[in-house]
Amino acid sequence: MKRAIGLLIVGDEILSGKRLDKHMPKVIEMLAARGLSLDWAEYVGDEPARITAALKRAFGSGDIVFSTGGIGATPDDHTRQCAAAALGVPLALHPEAELLIRERMQDTAREQGVPYEADRPDNVHRLNMGVFPQGATIIRNPYNKIPGFSVGDVHFVPGFPVMAWPMIESVLDTRYAELFAHGQSAEKSVIVYGAMEATLTPLMEAVERTHPGVKVFSLPSVDHPEHGRHIELGVKGRSEGLDAAYAQLIEGLHGFDARLGPEMVR
Repeated sequence: MKRAIGLLIVGDEILSGKRLDKHMPKVIEMLAARGLSLDWAEYVGDEPARITAALKRAFGSGDIVFSTGGIGATPDDHTRQCAAAALGVPLALHPEAELLIRERMQDTAREQGVPYEADRPDNVHRLNMGVFPQGATIIRNPYNKIPGFSVGDVHFVPGFPVMAWPMIESVLDTRYAELFAHGQSAEKSVIVYGAMEATLTPLMEAVERTHPGVKVFSLPSVDHPEHGRHIELGVKGRSEGLDAAYAQLIEGLHGFDARLGPEMVR
């Protein structure tokens, strides 16, 4: 069963260029290792109204969505509050999250050789990191125990890759293993010289009509260091039917005034 998968990346630091986004390429890699693919991604800054609007779309989409960033407890962290607003539910301290956060604070005190003071103002403030929309379930954080959370198929993790990536993998492996399609998806393509995309479009449309479930893709390049001006034209999808679709594509290309170059299988 195909489920669309989306990625929401929150943070002014990404949009300003202070930090480069590492999440999208890594999520694509993690999904591909499981025979899955990313269907959409969205970037949003630390603006509550925009975050809330993006999360309303995510909750209403029926997609599997991973949201990174903004779940801390500093003034520029808004994701937890915006998730609750998007759902129309109150925020509440999650009891299991509270235990994990207190455990982390005790670990830190022990490492620093100081007594743990549960009621110290900064420790009380840290509990805000466990305040989630009512009804949320936690996502365990193997790095420092401070959890993320899930509401339905929308999953919230920190912006730090060292925390976010193992948490996303855990959600994939525990919640969506039945969707994995190891070895069932593939892609075949060929380098085409001397052709225009507009000219090839009818052939691409014909291949998709003949082979439902197979997608045709076209990646033009004007200054490739090896192939120069060319189009990488190919098909992708489930292994069954892919060979026939590719054969139709190649046969159709012979009817154009174009030269075919290397073929690739991924």
